[in-house]
Amino acid sequence: MSNERTLTTLRAPHISEKAARLAENNQYVFVVAPEATKADVRAAVEHLFSVKVENVNLVNTKGKVKSFRFRAGSRQGKRKAYVRLADGHTIDVSAKA
Repeated sequence: MSNERTLTTLRAPHISEKAARLAENNQYVFVVAPEATKADVRAAVEHLFSVKVENVNLVNTKGKVKSFRFRAGSRQGKRKAYVRLADGHTIDVSAKA
C-alpha cells in the first residue's frame, strides 16, 4: 500500500473514554475515510504502525442535529474503524509529534 493511500485511509485516532477502555484490551479506534474498506484499514494500520492486525470492524455514525441561529442543521457523520491487534502488539495513539 502506498504512503499516500495509507495517509488518506486513516484520518485520525478517535480519542474518548470508550476508546481508552478498549485500548486496555488491545483494540484501537480510528476515524477513517468514508470509502475505506476493512482490507484498506488493515493494510494501512499494519503498514503505518508495523503491527499485526487480527480483526477490523467498521461503523458509520450519523451526525448530530443541531440548531444554528434558529435554523436546523446537522454535523457531518464519521466512519470509525475498531481495530483489534494480535497479542504482543501495541500502538501508542497518544504520542506527541
